[in-house]
Amino acid sequence: MGVRRWDSWTGRHQTDTAARHETGRGFFVSTEDDHVQRIAIPNKGRLSQAALDLFERAGLKAEFRADRALVARLGDAFQAIFVRAQDIPEFVADGAAEFGITGADLIEESNRPEVTELLDLGFGKCRLIVAVRDDSPVDTPEALPEGTRVATSFPGLARRYFESLGVPIRIVPVSGAAEIAPHIGVADVIVDLSSTGSTLRVNGLREVGTILHSSARLIGNADADGSELTPSLESVLRAEKKRYLMTNVPRDRLEEVREVLPGISGPTIVDILDQGRWVAAHAVVDEDKVHRTIARLKALGAEGILVTRIERLLP
Repeated sequence: MGVRRWDSWTGRHQTDTAARHETGRGFFVSTEDDHVQRIAIPNKGRLSQAALDLFERAGLKAEFRADRALVARLGDAFQAIFVRAQDIPEFVADGAAEFGITGADLIEESNRPEVTELLDLGFGKCRLIVAVRDDSPVDTPEALPEGTRVATSFPGLARRYFESLGVPIRIVPVSGAAEIAPHIGVADVIVDLSSTGSTLRVNGLREVGTILHSSARLIGNADADGSELTPSLESVLRAEKKRYLMTNVPRDRLEEVREVLPGISGPTIVDILDQGRWVAAHAVVDEDKVHRTIARLKALGAEGILVTRIERLLP
């Protein structure tokens, strides 16, 4: 077993012979008898930075020992490990981490029943699509002829999708740059991720079908205790597109104000020490409705309107 020691940084007991797991950024050390839960986070790309920003807004700022560290502390209860996004479902399913953040496309590709989606994080949105050359007569995936060669880095998803359509195809696995495959004779069709479709158009390709819509998800396994993490992240996401509005309104216009400020369960009304003519109204409003709400309140005689951001919002 080796000599057990207490690591004050991770808050865990470790042994000198602890197992080492390959991550894609190097190696991290596995520990035993942990009370700190691990969260697997992509080691690079947009999902990585967006995930770290979300954790920081939730009060779980990553603390690294050094640049390019393979692990980071997230408060007292969690530890981040940095691995390839496509490996995260496997790490979570196999118990190397209790939680993970990765794309829905990679979760579906892994097809691991041990993994449970806990929360849609809303960033990293894209679609897994079927695309053909611009000069192809095909307009739908169902119209592809038998034996069509499909280049993709999502062989499992692509195979299951075409099987569900009853279209026999041949998978051509690629690790990247699938867009070039139809132009060099490697494949007839591609299955790849697309956000805006601009890359397809630039490369002379045309979308003919969507397999799934994807975004970053928080996932967990049977050992994951999400009672703290999930509500904490959800409260930050819920607050992102909301604003807190405060204003003074005439007391005799309250019924009309309630129609303008429905809030979560109606506006909060507070008396003002001015002999009762005015009251303060507070409410949560949608970010994209703030300008219209302000105009309607001004029409009702509101004064001193103040709008602020919300850090967290719980139902």
